[in-house]
Amino acid sequence: MIKLIASDVDGTLIQDSTPDLYPEMVETIRELTQRGILFCAASGRQYQSLENVFREVADEIAYIAENGAQIRYQNKNISVTPMKREDVCDLIKMLRPYYGECETIISTPNGSLVESRNQDFLNLITYGYHNTFRRVDDVLTLDEEIIKVAIYRKGSIRQLGERQLIPAWKGRLKACMAGDEWVDFMDLSVDKGNALKKLEEHLGISREQVMAFGDNNNDIGMMQAAGISYAVETAVAEVKQAAGNSCPGWRDKGVYQIIKEKVL
Repeated sequence: MIKLIASDVDGTLIQDSTPDLYPEMVETIRELTQRGILFCAASGRQYQSLENVFREVADEIAYIAENGAQIRYQNKNISVTPMKREDVCDLIKMLRPYYGECETIISTPNGSLVESRNQDFLNLITYGYHNTFRRVDDVLTLDEEIIKVAIYRKGSIRQLGERQLIPAWKGRLKACMAGDEWVDFMDLSVDKGNALKKLEEHLGISREQVMAFGDNNNDIGMMQAAGISYAVETAVAEVKQAAGNSCPGWRDKGVYQIIKEKVL
């Protein structure tokens, strides 16, 4: 019997960078809760952004935020994994030469820090993702606990990410694509799959009682940590290979369809 359903958000459950969840999914989460099945939003987004998306059922679900760097349930942190200060400093210095064509956002457990003055990017963070953030001149002068650094390029950063940025940090940081426009950097131990295992342990449930959905490289670990896993039809090849099943994408409300058919 399924007791936990974890789903990626952007590109899997809803369109990238949108702030709202469709009504059918809201009602489905309520029905899951009534049946004793926990829904978990698993995303590269920050916790505050996820809480906004799921605002109508915010207290009924669990959160794997920042790709697993922050796990929350029942208004408490189950786990927070900070990056090493030295790694943050070296990474930010590496990314700054890309400013102009790219933007960065630096996550803490309580919100994000942004050095950018690009109003289009600030509008995306404010009205698209509904992030909680403050603009700063130099993040490296602040004494903050950093749990994730993300770099964004409108349209696509995949070529730059896969050819240069991700290989440069192999063995030192966990670096992965989080959609076509984002590359995320976290502590080497951070992964949605590891986070899902921590949540399973916290809840006292087995891998076989878990269902997961995903579409991008940062979802591969989650596919492997769930007994039943689905890659949406628009998923990258590596996720399709890692998942046991496939389903329609967000346009056709595939996650909703599978939950209604297979679980409810």
